[in-house]
Amino acid sequence: MDLVELKQQIQQWGRELGFQQIGVADIDLADAEQQLKDWLANGYQGDMDWMAAHGNKRSRPAELEPGTLRVISARMDYLPPDTQPVKILQQKDKAYVSRYALGRDYHKLIRKRLAQLGARIREAVADSELARAFVDSAPVMEKPLAAKAGLGWQGKHTLLLNREAGSWFFLGEIYTDLPLPVDAPGEDHCGKCRACITVCPTDAIVAPYQLDARRCISYLTIEHDGSIPEDLREGIGNRIFGCDDCQLMCPWNRYSQHSGESDFHPRHGLGDSDLVTLFGWSEAQFLERTAGSAIRRAGYHKWLRNIAVALGNAPYSEDIVAALKARSEYPDETVREHVAWALKKQHASVI
Repeated sequence: MDLVELKQQIQQWGRELGFQQIGVADIDLADAEQQLKDWLANGYQGDMDWMAAHGNKRSRPAELEPGTLRVISARMDYLPPDTQPVKILQQKDKAYVSRYALGRDYHKLIRKRLAQLGARIREAVADSELARAFVDSAPVMEKPLAAKAGLGWQGKHTLLLNREAGSWFFLGEIYTDLPLPVDAPGEDHCGKCRACITVCPTDAIVAPYQLDARRCISYLTIEHDGSIPEDLREGIGNRIFGCDDCQLMCPWNRYSQHSGESDFHPRHGLGDSDLVTLFGWSEAQFLERTAGSAIRRAGYHKWLRNIAVALGNAPYSEDIVAALKARSEYPDETVREHVAWALKKQHASVI
């Protein structure tokens, strides 16, 4: 099998495994490496120390996995149907969970499918010794690699955009030692649009193509430990895990497709849950109902912290005040602090 034919076969296998697109990139990430260094120098990574770890392995695939010649990038749509994200954001007593986290943890599903694709590649090419799959599991610059592989371009919000599919998709990679033909890089089609910059509730997109994670709601509600800065809490609104505003506002997402993967569909009513109900979950209930979910990574204390902020931002309600008071003596200091803030906000809203 020649390399052109092999690449076509890999793309066909990928479609059979549920991926919407497969592309191939070389491993020259010099531009992305410099952008990463500049981003880190600005401190935009916040508490994410792992972004600066591993030396140059993140931007030099052959140093992470010796022998790598190409990176196979794959994308899979994840937007669940009928979750009405804008409606939930407008109902301030409801909990907004980023659409990617409503179902099962995507890491497991995509890693399994990529591993199957890698196995088929190794079966087809006996002398290939490398077909390693990654899904957020190692220092991999997945968005620059996907852009080089022709899957789209990094928009002004820094997410990958595709003209036919918007941005509601996951990415995964296979590092290979096969010199497959590469795809033409994706071209930028953001033009003069600034919708994502304008809509960001906490002004985290500090300039086109520059995201200050320290202000990003996804970072604050998932990655950030400890207290959320008070000046950013009101902007969080009712978003308790992640944020989708920049995607919801992006014109290219008019072309997005709903996912047929049942694993990505909402579980445990998380697509339409009341804040008070979720705040009342015990730790055992939280662990049970987030089993196999990306939400589990935040942990129970962050879960309560985030919901306390959302309750503080909600319209005044006796039920909300009662729920907050029930947690006012919670053992974790950070949770107590956010509960006290929320109670103060609730009382202030009726004065």
